[in-house]
Amino acid sequence: MAVPTALALLVSGCGAGGTGARDEGPAHADSVAGAAATPSAAPSKSPDTVNAVKLIKDDPKVAPEVKRELKPCVADEYPVDVSYGNLTKGSSDDVVVNVLTCGDAVGVGSYVYREQDGSYENVFKAEEPPVYAEIDRGDLVVTKQVYEKGDPVSSPSGENVITYRWTSGHFTEKYRTHNDYGKVAGDSATPVPAG
Repeated sequence: MAVPTALALLVSGCGAGGTGARDEGPAHADSVAGAAATPSAAPSKSPDTVNAVKLIKDDPKVAPEVKRELKPCVADEYPVDVSYGNLTKGSSDDVVVNVLTCGDAVGVGSYVYREQDGSYENVFKAEEPPVYAEIDRGDLVVTKQVYEKGDPVSSPSGENVITYRWTSGHFTEKYRTHNDYGKVAGDSATPVPAG
């Protein structure tokens, strides 16, 4: 009885319509490889959640105008994004803080803090808006929007993407790419059909 039941389930699963495993999309090689891989080094110790606003406001390396504009958007919610990861090969994860504007979330400053003897030291800053920093596979990736004359804040003409790597006690630029964005289809006049 078990064999016919199993066979019936198998047949009904195949005949349910759809394309089987392809419905879920392709398997990504990195997820398959990651399942079998064993870490080669011990992961760094994650820090307790830091008070990013206090880090920024107490940091003498942060521009006074960034500190002045860093105010809550709603109640006690500040416009900061915080990421944790190992960028500087230290014993604790580093902290990446992006300070944004409230209205349109434009990045006005990006900072990396490294834990040193129980406190955090600013080891990187980019304060030319619009800017945003992220951690990508152990590298610091900074994106800077590029605007041509007349571009609205919501529609930059392109972006510069700069990858930094921690080398000999500081970040050094490793890669730089520039991407031009295409123009929106509604920007040009539509020809009137001949009639």
